[in-house]
Order: sequence, then structure tokens, then C-alpha cells
Amino acid sequence: MDNSLVLIVEDEPAIAQILEAYLLRDGFRTVRAGDGEVALQHHAYLKPDIVLLDVRLPKLDGFGVLARLRQAGSTPVIMVTAIADDIDRLSGLRLGADDYVVKPFNPQEVVARVRAVLRRTQGERADAIKRFGAIEVDFASYTAFVSIDERRTHLSLTLSEFRILAYMIRHPTQAFARADILDACLPESDALVRTVDTHISNLRRKLDDMGQNGFFPAVRGIGYRFSDPR
Repeated sequence: MDNSLVLIVEDEPAIAQILEAYLLRDGFRTVRAGDGEVALQHHAYLKPDIVLLDVRLPKLDGFGVLARLRQAGSTPVIMVTAIADDIDRLSGLRLGADDYVVKPFNPQEVVARVRAVLRRTQGERADAIKRFGAIEVDFASYTAFVSIDERRTHLSLTLSEFRILAYMIRHPTQAFARADILDACLPESDALVRTVDTHISNLRRKLDDMGQNGFFPAVRGIGYRFSDPR
């Protein structure tokens, strides 16, 4: 965790400078971005360990940046805001943020939150790969593969499809209700419960195309499971 790189995304220079000073004093490396577009560029090229992300930003706001970061991977993100409506949206952390802090804040508390989130997420990464038969899911990089006879083939999935696969493969024989899948995997959307059927159908087809048949069977009156008990 020491020497971790923190991307500070904040358009108010005074606040960014304070956060940077406290983080540097605590042993972190830092890089700053003053708008959402620069933040995405820094993230792509510098691969920070964690992002401190203000909500109200020029060019692309924090929620837009967060959505793009979640499409790219699972870099930990702590949102920063002072707006009541934003706090309501963030309070459930349903948008994919790992934590949030409210302005005005104590910079030492922010540093403590950064350490806590890094400790938690780095611990999760240590057990970030799940395998079931020939199917492999890497939760940290948001990627999935099919491995047959030492040949490892990337499974091309949409973000929603990946979320469903990652959610259900953790408990492969458990029956999941459609509503539970929707709530866990597409919480920020206004999709109907039956949308799950479409995603499941696409997942089945993509796995079938790779010779992985019989996954995501329907469970009458409930929904789906990843695999039937053997």
C-alpha cells in the first residue's frame, strides 16, 4: 500500500493542494486532474491505485468519469461531493464507488479512507480469480476466459453480461431470482426484470460458441443458476 499512486480529480486548486499535501506526507504518490477528461487520460496512462473523484467537474462530471472507469476496470474510487442530491445518490454506493466523503472534510480523514479502501480492495484482489470448469473470471480486470487444452480464449462480454457472470459464478449452483440479478448487476439502470432474460440468453450463446454448453439453466418459478448441481 505504501507508495500507492492516488489520482486526485478536483477542479478547485486549493482543495487539490491540501489533499495532495496530506497524502504526500503520508507516503503516497499523487497526480492531479482538474477536469473529467484529463482524469480519464491520467487513469489510462498512469494506472493509479485509487482515485479521489470530485462529483462536480468541468467537461465530464464525476458520475460520468466513474461510469467510464467501471467500464475499464475496477480501480478503487472515493467520490467527493458537497451537494445534497449527490449525497443521496452516493449513500447506497450503487453507482460503483467504493466510498464517498462530504465537503467540508478533514484531510486526515480522507487519507484514512484512502488507506482503508486500498486495504480492502487489495485484499480482494488477492482472491480475484474464480474458475469453474474451463471458465475463468478475473474480477479485478473485468475479463473472462475459456481455457481448453492450454489454449486461453478471451470471452467478449458487455459490462452487464460480465457483471451477471461474475455474480453468479461465485455460487454456481445457487438459484437466483431475476429481481436479485437485476438489483446486484444493473443497479444504476432502469431496466425491467425481463431484461435479465436477454443478457442470460446472450451469455449462453457466447459460451455455446466456445463449446461451453448447459450454463445458465432456467429454474422454474425462480430465475436462473449458473450451473446445475452435479
